Amino acid sequence: MKHRGRHRRRRRGQALRATLAGTALALTAAATLISTSQATGSGSPGGLTALGTASRTAPLRLHEKPVDLDTLDRLTKDMGGNVGVDGVLGRADHAMRDEAGCSTAERAALPVEPTATRAYCWDEGDERTRQWQPRSVTTSGDADDDGHWGEHRVILAGWTHRDRQAAAPTRDRGLARVAFVDATDPRALRYSWVLLVAPRDGGRDFAPVRSALDGMVWYQDKLIVTGAHGSGLLVFDMHRILRADVDSGAVGRVSGGYSAGGYRYVLPAVDAYEPSGGACTRRGGTPCFGSLSLDRSSAPDSLVAAERPAAGSERTRVWRYAYSTAAYRTGLLADSRGRVDTVEAYETKAAGVSGVLAHTPRGTRGARWYLGQAPEAPTRHGSIWRQTEDGAEAATCTADRSHACWGLRTGSLSYWQETGEVWTLTRAAGRRALYAVPLSAVDGSLE
Repeated sequence: MKHRGRHRRRRRGQALRATLAGTALALTAAATLISTSQATGSGSPGGLTALGTASRTAPLRLHEKPVDLDTLDRLTKDMGGNVGVDGVLGRADHAMRDEAGCSTAERAALPVEPTATRAYCWDEGDERTRQWQPRSVTTSGDADDDGHWGEHRVILAGWTHRDRQAAAPTRDRGLARVAFVDATDPRALRYSWVLLVAPRDGGRDFAPVRSALDGMVWYQDKLIVTGAHGSGLLVFDMHRILRADVDSGAVGRVSGGYSAGGYRYVLPAVDAYEPSGGACTRRGGTPCFGSLSLDRSSAPDSLVAAERPAAGSERTRVWRYAYSTAAYRTGLLADSRGRVDTVEAYETKAAGVSGVLAHTPRGTRGARWYLGQAPEAPTRHGSIWRQTEDGAEAATCTADRSHACWGLRTGSLSYWQETGEVWTLTRAAGRRALYAVPLSAVDGSLE
């Protein structure tokens, strides 16, 4: 990547402000006439409650456990060196369909209010989208404040293998991979796959990472994702994208080189953040990580998190960690001798949180928190709430004043500060779409 300082290139003259033809999406009348009994999110979660005591924030503390540098260097050298984001995008072999090319079912999964101003659907001929589920999104707007990585605008979408109908566990179950989407031309998005792996045997081999990828943030040169079962975070270095030289179903070192289960590229983990209290419990103790996002409006920039929804839970914790400002720790969290503490933490009565954002508008004090709330019925639209300690607001989009206006089974949220857009994706089989809504439109839809 061509950059200065902390990857902050200011090439405003070249910044692409994409304008798509057509008006905002409109859904069918059937989608807007959801009854009160069918809708979810109709009851307000009220204001956020601060977790003010050390005993309540202690379960959110993390410990850093970096991978040995010699291990990483050996694997990088043996696999021929860094391919780079440009190398992956240069081999993007799947074209995304714009909104006009999406199916009726895919369009019906898009939000009712506010409507999406950009929407894309995955390549219908891509067999690697079958039995897999998209769950998280981050962009080059997170990576660099001018919205570019090198010469490209990029969207990353995290997918996990979710073959729930197989009679026995499959080899791919739980594998984690990322779609690298070249979004430089908003009229012609293309993508390629990268498999997430973990180095082993001192860098002589690697194993697949297994994670639901509920959350993912690309900041500076690091990609942080949720770990296995939501227990902790994994860190990947975007300068260590490696190419597999053997095409086989195996993952790791094989006769003749390295294989990535049929994928061209792998991204090995370089660091990890583990909960200080041990494995997550989902019951008020150590949280299982769910959605993640970046907040560039905080000082310093921060990683925002929400715990993974627990069955029957009526409360959800949301919090943030500060990023390090040290030049030698680009993209890593601020730490004190390997310990990472929260800088802000709350509890919300919004259950089933599938996405979280925090943002402080210029000239105001205190962050606004945006929570994507999953519906009780998986076939219904969700809600997006804006919360502060003073209360909560959400759009209404039906005659019965329902708040079920957001997308259908959406994943994490990502705010592209340079364009002012919130990105997310829908994950229901046959209804998968990637879309953007201006944050100003979200605010304008609130009552």
